[in-house]
Amino acid sequence: MIDLLLALALQTSDPIGDLLEADAEMPRAGQEAEIPPAPEPRERPVRCAGEFIQGAMLVCRTAPGTRIDFGDQSATADAEGWAVLGLDRDQGEEITLSARLPDGTEFLQTHSVTQREYNIQRVEGVPQRTVTPSEEDLIRIRAESQRKAAAYTSRWEGAGFAGGFIAPAEGIISGVYGSQRVYNGTPGRPHYGLDYANDPGTPVVAPAAGLVVLADNDMFYEGGLVFIDHGQGFTSAFLHMSDVTVDVGDVVEQGDQIGAIGAGGRATGPHLDWRIKWRNRYIDPALVLEVDPASLR
Repeated sequence: MIDLLLALALQTSDPIGDLLEADAEMPRAGQEAEIPPAPEPRERPVRCAGEFIQGAMLVCRTAPGTRIDFGDQSATADAEGWAVLGLDRDQGEEITLSARLPDGTEFLQTHSVTQREYNIQRVEGVPQRTVTPSEEDLIRIRAESQRKAAAYTSRWEGAGFAGGFIAPAEGIISGVYGSQRVYNGTPGRPHYGLDYANDPGTPVVAPAAGLVVLADNDMFYEGGLVFIDHGQGFTSAFLHMSDVTVDVGDVVEQGDQIGAIGAGGRATGPHLDWRIKWRNRYIDPALVLEVDPASLR
């Protein structure tokens, strides 16, 4: 019986043939073994447009509902996965971006932040009243400060920031972000805006879509003033306007006129001072103009 099984096994197998077939599959001398391709790298769960530089804006895309922590501030991605972040004028050399997606996935990266040097700008000829206000003026200033602080708490559900930004006015750049201001010889806070000098009445337009959350023709420091929340509290302020043509609650599209250049408040001549704030951080409008979120769509 054993001899019969052995004979059947020899008839149904080919030891020499099997050996030759295995040998044919081995790489020969001088022939490199075929290496399987590396797996495709996983797409980052958070993708951002913009640079990590002091005063910069970042527009990010991720899973809807993702919580993003960025230094000491945070944001939540909207229903289409958009989120906006910002770096402070004096941000240190590193910042950590961490995210927690709705499925529990966690993501963390530490980024180097490009440091900048800021100039000192001496401004003479501003109304002395706006440099050393009276007690009566201080009462008005405090009340207006409360209105501005309340407007900055807006969190519009739109995502105007995701469409990119255009310049809000035509004119000569007469002041830049970050420079230390000295008014009539008295040191003031850094200048947080981008100034466009031009004739009074020059149109001012919305640089991106958003919700008007403050509109006033006569503020103490700012003259004609408008705030636009471009989404998630990323808010533009437009100062020194001679005319305000929008009201609180208006939703404006990019390019819609919101006012006109003037010289109200603490100003030495007609210009628009465009500022942007995200949470407690002032953002450089010049850097915002460079961000193109199209790659995230």
